[in-house]
Amino acid sequence: MKTIGIIGGMSPESTAIYYTQINRLVNARLGGNHSAKIILQSLEFEEIVQKQKSGDWQGAGAILAQSAKNLQNAGADAIVLATNTMHKVADLIEQNIDVPFLHILDAVAENIQQNQMHTVGLLGTRFTMQDDFYRGGLAVRGIQALVPNDETQAEIHRIIFEELCVGKIHASSKQFYLNTMADLAKQGAQGVILGCTEIGLLVNQEDMDLTLFDTTDIHIQKAVEFAFQAA
Repeated sequence: MKTIGIIGGMSPESTAIYYTQINRLVNARLGGNHSAKIILQSLEFEEIVQKQKSGDWQGAGAILAQSAKNLQNAGADAIVLATNTMHKVADLIEQNIDVPFLHILDAVAENIQQNQMHTVGLLGTRFTMQDDFYRGGLAVRGIQALVPNDETQAEIHRIIFEELCVGKIHASSKQFYLNTMADLAKQGAQGVILGCTEIGLLVNQEDMDLTLFDTTDIHIQKAVEFAFQAA
């Protein structure tokens, strides 16, 4: 089994899901007391948040690139970045390592294509919804991403940072997300990407008929698949 290196802490809430679910999926395959081989570096999230707010993506990228290098040097066979937003600096990370970087967009796009969809809604931080790295990344993979209006985006972003990232779950916020996804479906979305690793804490597939692409679950599945690949 290969060793997965996880750059985590952004936020701790979703990083815990990565760690737990990767181990559970490995155990489901192997049984007994088997678990995954994981090396985790959890970063100080506020430091990254402040760089996001100031637009210092180069500085944030340098921190993540060093973390990836640390994980590689510690024995990781591949790197998983446990956040959607920070894939904005994926190129900086990949330039700093020699092992594979398991890009979340590759996994998500593959899953959407397997479902034979080409137009989906996208929810996430305002950086993920507005900046080209995510929607453009989907576009080059043949997928159109629809996003809410600016006012709705602002509330989605607020809920992520002020509530979900610190473990707060509110029924009113859940309903807001469900209403937003229903609106995107009316605009032509065949499914919706939960494009923030915390959104799955708030809503899941049982909440609505529209197909949801939980990026956390999809990314975790890709990491486990890699772990079992032959050398």
